[in-house]
Amino acid sequence: MKEQTEIGKLREGRYVIIEDEPCKILGISISKPGKHGAAKARIDVAGIFDGVKRSIVQPVSARAYIPIVERKTGQVITVSGTTVTLMDMKDFTNFDIEVPEDRVSEMEIGSEIPYIESMGKRKLDIN
Repeated sequence: MKEQTEIGKLREGRYVIIEDEPCKILGISISKPGKHGAAKARIDVAGIFDGVKRSIVQPVSARAYIPIVERKTGQVITVSGTTVTLMDMKDFTNFDIEVPEDRVSEMEIGSEIPYIESMGKRKLDIN
């Protein structure tokens, strides 16, 4: 799910969709309008799920899509290698999620862990 807004209304720390990937805004710099053109915004972002850094330059009046990013909680059902099966605590759906090798030891069956969901993708919300 996504919403539409103007580039000029985006702020650091919020989210935007670039190249069909939900991204967190790391920095925004807006240039002054020129003699024959509109002000431009340079937006530096990092993908939420892939971690790739991207940068775009657009007029501040251009339209951009904002992803709906939800923070949810899931209960650990099973742990198999680096794959953990979680059950969502609200709608009770089960799904598999990949966990970094150094975090697998922290996953205990029955414990509740936070995760992020946006545009059909999921990621653990642990630092």
